[in-house]
Amino acid sequence: MLTGVALVAAALTSGLVTGVFLLYAHTIMPGLRRTDDRTFVGAFQAIDRAIINPIFMACFFGALVLSGVATGLLWNAEHRAPLPWVAGAFLLYLPVIVITLAVNVPRNDALKAAGDPDQIVDLGRVRRDFDEARWWRWNLVRVGLSVASFGCLLVALTEYGSLP
Repeated sequence: MLTGVALVAAALTSGLVTGVFLLYAHTIMPGLRRTDDRTFVGAFQAIDRAIINPIFMACFFGALVLSGVATGLLWNAEHRAPLPWVAGAFLLYLPVIVITLAVNVPRNDALKAAGDPDQIVDLGRVRRDFDEARWWRWNLVRVGLSVASFGCLLVALTEYGSLP
């Protein structure tokens, strides 16, 4: 029973985070790309401050922790058919965390540290330093990895549900 709960929770959190990354890829960043420097900096700062909240953080880290817990529970289980899928989900999602913390978060933090857009002298330089093309490319990598991880968890749930 605990394994099933961990699998469902891992799939839910993974799916929710995957949706956030996908939304950035197809809506938020393309929309912001079309704005002037002041709007880009101000809007991105506001979005980044808003996303750092308990719900997102629980989903973001929960997807990794819960898939790890499910992997551990399945490791010694009698029926291990879902194990490769859950372990795969964990291994695919781990670089999502690394990329986020190593690439995206430092750019987000630097943009926020630039200060109030009304007080920034050279908004164009702040935007160029952010390097939205690099941020977006690495976000696409996060999308691909998190979609693959979520897919693995869905297969694992199917395998788990068909166990005797």
